[in-house]
Order: sequence, then C-alpha cells, then structure tokens
Amino acid sequence: MTMSPEFRDYLLDMLRPLGAVTARAMFGGGGLYLDGTMFALVFDDTLYLKADAETKGEFEARGMEPFTYEIEGRPGAVEMSYWEAPPDLLDDADELTAWGRRAWQAARRASVNKRKPGKADRKRGRRARR
Repeated sequence: MTMSPEFRDYLLDMLRPLGAVTARAMFGGGGLYLDGTMFALVFDDTLYLKADAETKGEFEARGMEPFTYEIEGRPGAVEMSYWEAPPDLLDDADELTAWGRRAWQAARRASVNKRKPGKADRKRGRRARR
C-alpha cells in the first residue's frame, strides 16, 4: 500500500503550522517536504520522521524503530535515518508539529553535511573555453 490520500491530507492538515508542507509519491510510499527538504517518509500509512545523532535518542526512548527495507540478493535489512513517529503524535497537532520541526532540522543538518564538491569536481563541470 502507498500513502493513502486520506492519510496524506490528514498529515498535511496537522503539520500546517510548519508552513507549506507538500507530499510527493515515491518508492511505493510518499515523502513530506518543507522548503524543498524531505523530512518525513510515509509507507503503508505509517509516518517516519527524519532523525540524526541529535534526535535519534528521542525515538529510542519512546521504543520506536527505524524504517528498514530489504534488497533482493543482499543479506540483512537496510536501515534508513527515518524513525517511526510515536502513534500518540497523530492525535496531537502541537506535538506532531514539534516533532516535524525537529525532523526538518535534522534533514537540513544532513544536507549540509553531505560531501561538497572538491576543486577537481568543479573543474570537470566547467565547459572548455575556446
């Protein structure tokens, strides 16, 4: 199952205080975005929020698990940095918004920490001058 339209609309309504949150279908589920940054994953109408070293402990303390998937032909599951949102958040817009904000901040930190192109990479991207 993918992200149902009803669940998508419910999440977008609950997260309205964050700003212009949008939803996109992807990989049999969906992603929630704010300012072009994906901060949540939805699969089988279950919400997973982006976590990092600063926020992962909050999910662990609540007994939540990360989103995992398997790749055919590879042993074990692949663990992503999206953790299941505590179910009680879905009944409390203020709490869901607070956790959503922290997830968005974690996603922004992750994008800043990605490898930046080095000098050699920049040279390859330039057009040759004539």
